[in-house]
Amino acid sequence: MTDTGKIRNFCIIAHIDHGKSTLADRLIEETGALTNREMKAQVLDSMDIERERGITIKAQTATMNFPAADGEVFQLNLIDTPGHVDFSYEVSRSLSACEGALVIVDAAQGVEAQTVANVNLALQNNLVLIPVINKIDLPSADPERVREEIEEELAIEATEAICVSAKTGVGVRQLLEAIVERIPAPVDRAQEPLQALIFDSWFDSYLGAVSMVRIVAGRIAKRQNMLMMSTEKKYEVLKVAKLTPKMVDVDALECGEVGLISGSIKAVADTRVGDTITDPRNPAAESLPGFEQARQMVFGGIFPVDASDYLTLKDSLEKLQLNDASLTMEVESSNALGFGYRVGFLGLLHMDIIQERLEREYNLDLIFTAPSVVYRVFLKSGEQFEVENPAKLPDPTLIERIEEPYVKVAVHTPEDYIGPILKMLQERRGIQLGIDYSSSKRVLITYELPMNEMIFDFHDKIKGISRGYASMDYEVIDYREGDLVRLDILVNAVPVDALACIVHRSNSVFRGRALCKKLKDSLNRHMFQIAIQAAIGSKIISRETLSAMRKDVTAKCYGGDISRKRKLLEKQKEGKKRMKSVGNVEIPQQAFMAILSLDED
Repeated sequence: MTDTGKIRNFCIIAHIDHGKSTLADRLIEETGALTNREMKAQVLDSMDIERERGITIKAQTATMNFPAADGEVFQLNLIDTPGHVDFSYEVSRSLSACEGALVIVDAAQGVEAQTVANVNLALQNNLVLIPVINKIDLPSADPERVREEIEEELAIEATEAICVSAKTGVGVRQLLEAIVERIPAPVDRAQEPLQALIFDSWFDSYLGAVSMVRIVAGRIAKRQNMLMMSTEKKYEVLKVAKLTPKMVDVDALECGEVGLISGSIKAVADTRVGDTITDPRNPAAESLPGFEQARQMVFGGIFPVDASDYLTLKDSLEKLQLNDASLTMEVESSNALGFGYRVGFLGLLHMDIIQERLEREYNLDLIFTAPSVVYRVFLKSGEQFEVENPAKLPDPTLIERIEEPYVKVAVHTPEDYIGPILKMLQERRGIQLGIDYSSSKRVLITYELPMNEMIFDFHDKIKGISRGYASMDYEVIDYREGDLVRLDILVNAVPVDALACIVHRSNSVFRGRALCKKLKDSLNRHMFQIAIQAAIGSKIISRETLSAMRKDVTAKCYGGDISRKRKLLEKQKEGKKRMKSVGNVEIPQQAFMAILSLDED
């Protein structure tokens, strides 16, 4: 039986690209959890997308045995977390399974926006924080300046910050000893009824639904029964294992340990993240506090290109939903695109990743409609409801007011790029809250901004303006009234519901013109002229005309009377007119994709 006092549960939190996954590799190597043959770079990033993009999306775990200087062997459970703002929900889940956290700061770039946000999350969970200054082997590294930044911006005592290089392995042994010394052991509740917190779950084609758990009280063993406290369903435990990070079977998980369990669980919805597992023979009095529900902020329609793929899309989304409790879906139908789903995402990167996973892992051909946020609509009749699909917005004459979500954006940037960043924030209806010169070279710009202005290409623009040096973080603060209208796109006088979007009135003409132009470039020419229009209600605010393909009907007429040529041209004109009134315009997939990549320049 494992001694609870010899267990340390910790996670790594940092801004994106500050070396979390590489440091995890060095910790695993130093403790010998994997042999040299099994080791590879970013070993905890198991998905192809994570390895290609160099980011962590799913929280991963690794159990390591570390012999301390006095010969005692400690069990260290590392939970690797994502650094990107869209996945802070994953971070909050991982933190609740830990007693301590390593806060990694880049020795060259210093404290960034996401570091601040994740440290605040860790402090809310009462974790012990160990500051770590990484990348000290870089020529531009300045550990002393970074120490000051950690004290000023994170309010963490940094005199005992540990300097490491995750690339070369310098300081890793010292860091492991600091983990053993400074992070407290879990509370010993081995004699109490079983309470296991599910902090991650996924679907395995051999094992069914697998749950990653932290044993808070009691123990769980193979072949015993388990009870899910939220659904009150019972299952038999068929597999108990630890990740090192490869799966190693064990007979039981003791109090304080982290591992995975699976039973004969067929339905993916039965292993809800945040649920508590207990023993049906001796159940716990109450469940553990679950996680706060993830709030979806961006919604988009997903439709199969081939209508026969609809059931495959449904199945694929349900499987992704198990791994990712923050994904929501509801059936949606569109005149232009047929049946599909309206899916809620945490942010734009989250949407991008889900799109790529659906196309890669499930070989689906999909159309994604333009993303939108959730609006609150107040009708003159006194009714109030939320709209995340622009096509569902009622007639403007019935609406009293529309409220949109506002976010508080914090941009950390070198001072050379302040001008262009401020200009961009002002253009997007931003309200300035403050500019703080946190250190001699770094500036923190704080703005309030409508979320609608962020969902197109905000993050890319900030990175482009600052040559990749600026970082940003945002949080949703409240809803405010805005002069918002629904912009409809009509092709050949027929509204295309999948291209409708909600915009601010001041921006509507500009957006309408850009959409019409983009659509004109994407559509194929027909034998008749096609009018592409942007409209607000019954008022047309922009128009582009796609000219007809022209067949030269007079080619065989040479010389002779001109009236013969005129007669043929008139006949052609009549035919085109008739064709235009009955002709259908097929909108290709790239037209919908073009709307998403609408460059606002």
